[in-house]
Amino acid sequence: MLNIQDIRELIKAIDQSSIEEFKYEQEGTKIVLRKEREHAIGQVTQPIIQQVPSATITETPAVVQQHTELEKDVKQEVQVTNSHLHKITSPMVGTFYSAPSPDSPSYAKVGDKIKPDTVVCIVEAMKLMNEIEAEVKGEIVEVLVENGQLVEYGQELFLVKPE
Repeated sequence: MLNIQDIRELIKAIDQSSIEEFKYEQEGTKIVLRKEREHAIGQVTQPIIQQVPSATITETPAVVQQHTELEKDVKQEVQVTNSHLHKITSPMVGTFYSAPSPDSPSYAKVGDKIKPDTVVCIVEAMKLMNEIEAEVKGEIVEVLVENGQLVEYGQELFLVKPE
């Protein structure tokens, strides 16, 4: 069994390495450590200034002000455009799987037309595979999680444009 000091040392070692994800399981205890990945273009989650060496920034306050205003505008626009979309959420904590097996096609992908009884994914919880149904008729607009990713109760999995 790992103690707190061992876990802290693991965190430091993984942070300094190129490893993106670390899983450890022993005697019913499971630890998953995951580094935050760079975000796709269009997602605003942290100021751009933090990614640029400080020596290249000459007008820091103006850049910060401009970036903050831009970030607010983008967040408001995303909220407005997503407000009409239905969100399919995870009914439990578990592991998200987009297909019934690794060599099978995904249940649902962007652009697919779905019905309320369409299975869109599987969430594995305690070694039980739970098929998640859409519960809405429409079109998949966005898949919000990756295959094999751990999901929380209520976490959004898909955005659907209802018909």
